[in-house]
Amino acid sequence: MANYIDIYQHYRPEEEGFIDTVLGWLQWVENRFLAYLSPFLTPRQAMIVSQLVGTNEDVKVAFWGGCEGAERKRALIYPQYYEVNEASFEIQAFNINFPLKFGQLTHGRILGTFTSTGVDRDRTGDIITDGTSWHVIVDASMTEFYMSNITKIANVGVHLEPIASDEILQSDESWESVFLVASSLRLDTLLSKVYNFSRQRAKDAIAGGQVKVNFIEMTRPDVVIGVEDIVSLRHYGRFWIKQVQGMTKKDNYKLQVNVLEH
Repeated sequence: MANYIDIYQHYRPEEEGFIDTVLGWLQWVENRFLAYLSPFLTPRQAMIVSQLVGTNEDVKVAFWGGCEGAERKRALIYPQYYEVNEASFEIQAFNINFPLKFGQLTHGRILGTFTSTGVDRDRTGDIITDGTSWHVIVDASMTEFYMSNITKIANVGVHLEPIASDEILQSDESWESVFLVASSLRLDTLLSKVYNFSRQRAKDAIAGGQVKVNFIEMTRPDVVIGVEDIVSLRHYGRFWIKQVQGMTKKDNYKLQVNVLEH
């Protein structure tokens, strides 16, 4: 095992549990000379995995989320001799068949239905729409379970139809890369800068349960946001820090941020 002393100082305290998990995956691969496939990861988690594997000379890592540009991806940690292909990631996609005349689906309703089955969130990858149709990417081992247990989404009758990876929709989402200067990387500060409103309004939104960080509701305005963290604000959209480009002469952060409008 590579030397991981003091590695925790580079990450947030709340990420220590995930770091321990990843180090366990690395140990498993080193001891058994077999590949380990993770559940679906957020971009921030994928970055952490990549950084930790990068300190280890004996193993490599590859990521795939079912389609090009996927936001949530599985990590395959493997010995150097291992040959990786798309099938290695054990991913299945569904087309959600439903009557367009009698119901409307949303990302939140679909995700809520999949997680309400009792299966962990990390068994579901991206949920993609072109404005009309909806596709969901999942852990292939859950295919039969989902098909048997999900027949309705928000009172709309549905049928999950397995599809091949080359049939997956191209998302209608459009991200814009913006450059901004912020006095800190606090959540409330970044919300204020990205959406051009006051920090008090940002704090109110956070306190009101309207803000998520990496898909989990966040109620602390002072939490520090890192590279690849996904921040979402209800009715506004999502953003993530692509790069911290340095500091200004007044010690403000120069940031490249990708922004998705709602």
